[in-house]
Amino acid sequence: MSVYRIHFTWNKKEVAIKATSLDLTHPYFVSMKGLILPESNGLIIDPSRDELTKAFGEADHIMIPFQTVSLIEELKESDPADELGLRHKVTPFHLIENEDEGKDDQDEEPEA
Repeated sequence: MSVYRIHFTWNKKEVAIKATSLDLTHPYFVSMKGLILPESNGLIIDPSRDELTKAFGEADHIMIPFQTVSLIEELKESDPADELGLRHKVTPFHLIENEDEGKDDQDEEPEA
């Protein structure tokens, strides 16, 4: 299932909202259903997130004018790592065991 991220201008601000259904057949509007609003984790308060939730949180279907849309992205299924912006920032690490740790001092050659 695809998820769409629509970037548009609302109240003189750039906004991005995700939706599960997108209809571009209307001549003047972009129709979005199944809105996916960002969830708050309770630790960090983001005023822009709260503003989006207040404005669009109860809507099942919104239509925005084409003139306000700047970009529409089609994404694969939503990934929690993408929500946090961590997908490309997390680097796995590997433990490298030191071979010298297992040797005793007795194994070394005595100096003459």
